[in-house]
Amino acid sequence: MVLLLSTLVACANTQKMKRLMEERYGGDGVALLERWDQLVATENQRPPTEQIKLVNQFFNKNLRYTEDLVLWKKSDYWATPLETLGVRAGDCDDYAIAKYLTLLRMGMPTENLRLIYVRAQVGGAQSKIFQAHMVLGYYPQPNAVPLIMDSLVSSIEPATERPDLHPVFSFNSEGLWVGNQQTAADPTARLSRWRDLLARVQEEGF
Repeated sequence: MVLLLSTLVACANTQKMKRLMEERYGGDGVALLERWDQLVATENQRPPTEQIKLVNQFFNKNLRYTEDLVLWKKSDYWATPLETLGVRAGDCDDYAIAKYLTLLRMGMPTENLRLIYVRAQVGGAQSKIFQAHMVLGYYPQPNAVPLIMDSLVSSIEPATERPDLHPVFSFNSEGLWVGNQQTAADPTARLSRWRDLLARVQEEGF
């Protein structure tokens, strides 16, 4: 699956994606897809910290946060970037996935990125209210403190500066981590939504 994802990201079929976007979401979707393609094509030589800033800004600016039940009539649905860009909306999973796949298309190594499931503390440090949330982490080195790209916060902060986020586990197309310990589990085997998402991404021309 790692080789498959690397291949599909490197060989993205932009014409197929544009055709599907036109069929499903019309000219407005195509316009945002073209802006996304331009971001990938023109900013892929920048340093990684600049890339993550630009990608974070692009999605946080162009999408509106919307729950899956409203968008997809499902309690939990992981949308492809094409779907997310087409409806210009998504929940935390969709933001994180779109940013992850965008950075891979820009040439960032898979080992520098992980999707992180967290329990987000809502209402301040004394609050006892937590909700499930997903963010994207950029790891300069495998055991480094990640920089957090969040759909709800515009700034990118080290995880140590986000005490409201309590990590549960993280994953990418190469592995699954609990804390900083990589497990032997295949993320595509353990996470059925991830496996389904990657299959749909490939079908759409990524």
